[in-house]
Amino acid sequence: MEGKAKTTIFSFFILFFFSSGYAKPLQFQTLVLGTLPKPPTHKPDLCWSESETSSLSETAETNPQTILTARLEHRDALAFNVTPEALFHLRLERDAARVESLSTMAAGAPPVTSRNATRSRGNGFSSSVISGLSQGSGEYFTRIGVGTPPRYVYMVLDTGSDIVWIQCAPCRKCYTQADPMFDPKKSRSFAGVSCGSPLCRRLDVSGCSQQRLCLYQVSYGDGSFTVGEFSTETLTFRGTKVGNVALGCGHDNEGLFVGAAGLLGLGRGKLSFPSQAGRRFGRKFSYCLVDRQAAAVKPSSVVFGESAVPRSAVFTPMLTNPRLDTFYYVELIGISVGGVRVPGITASLFKMDSAGNGGVIIDSGTSVTRLTRPAYVALRDAFRAGAIQLKRAEGFSLFDTCYDLSGKTVVKVPTVVMHFRGGADLSLPAANYLIPVDSNGIFCFAFAGTTSGLSIVGNIQQQGFRVVFDGASSRIGFAAHGCA
Repeated sequence: MEGKAKTTIFSFFILFFFSSGYAKPLQFQTLVLGTLPKPPTHKPDLCWSESETSSLSETAETNPQTILTARLEHRDALAFNVTPEALFHLRLERDAARVESLSTMAAGAPPVTSRNATRSRGNGFSSSVISGLSQGSGEYFTRIGVGTPPRYVYMVLDTGSDIVWIQCAPCRKCYTQADPMFDPKKSRSFAGVSCGSPLCRRLDVSGCSQQRLCLYQVSYGDGSFTVGEFSTETLTFRGTKVGNVALGCGHDNEGLFVGAAGLLGLGRGKLSFPSQAGRRFGRKFSYCLVDRQAAAVKPSSVVFGESAVPRSAVFTPMLTNPRLDTFYYVELIGISVGGVRVPGITASLFKMDSAGNGGVIIDSGTSVTRLTRPAYVALRDAFRAGAIQLKRAEGFSLFDTCYDLSGKTVVKVPTVVMHFRGGADLSLPAANYLIPVDSNGIFCFAFAGTTSGLSIVGNIQQQGFRVVFDGASSRIGFAAHGCA
């Protein structure tokens, strides 16, 4: 059946391209060929100056119109003495683990309204919750001040996770991080949360210490976990202070990433940072992710508040999964290649059913966009037909459509546009779907199929767009050239 569909789509595109009966040929755009980004040759110095992180008045805490901004870096910026090929392989390994974890969570999560998190006596936990976070956690991090006075540390930002947490002293078992360990005893704004408080009850999994303080535990898809006290603390973004943020102070954090001190969850759940700070920032935030090759010129950034929504953005409704409140669901209704809708790719392939199965999510921590297998096969075959003039190469890792572009500096490739409900069309730059995978001129089509019902729009396809998460209006937007 798959071979028959392949032949049909291939024939359609060849007929369309060469037939004089059509008013216009397939649409192409230019891809300027680059190489894999080179990691640092020595341990990078990413300790952003306090003049950059503390440029605003501390009175911003009381200003309801405050706009919060933060610079983002890709996690590969923390790598050094690694070949570009090895770094790319690691990224694909992280990606595969994360996709598996997200799919497992989406398929097996209990209903939001009936998560019966069991509270334990003493210091133990009788159950754990699986987060969307997987091996290596998110792909982008920022520098945030924690406590009073603020201690600046790296924090991973992740739209597939909710809980905000940081490694804390004394640390029983922790991974290596770039900054000194946060010591809550040195912060005037740190406050523990009591076991019986409403805040503690909002945790999916909680416990109670001998001092009657709330304990938290979050387990991740790769078996990693963080355990410690649940507390409230002040976070500082470039001088803008956000007080009373519910934060896990982790004393036992195993198996996660190296470098960052913790995680700032940007999911839709009730304990994510956007949900906690929603009233103050209008329940709006956005980010723009740049490729590492362009990061030195145009830094990635995240913005909270009214300025997060550019006028040029086009929007699609944000859907709600009845049994999972973390992910940002949207409705993908079709994909065009070369200006032509791909036959066989319809909204029904991405539909989320009444039980919350299937659907499409926008995720900052997944690199390569995954589409349900029938949709991917149709897209792949349409692209192959449109790119027939390029020299094919063997597949690479999860990519089955690759080209040998060695010796070339530019090539023409068919355009790719993702169509979302409401008229939000994501017209991808060529570099967002044909990417280098080695240093020998091999480029691959950066989409992949999945047998899971969940489709994921990854960060390679999001590069260069400002992606807007407008919780107040329940919509997600895209603005081209959003990193300017």
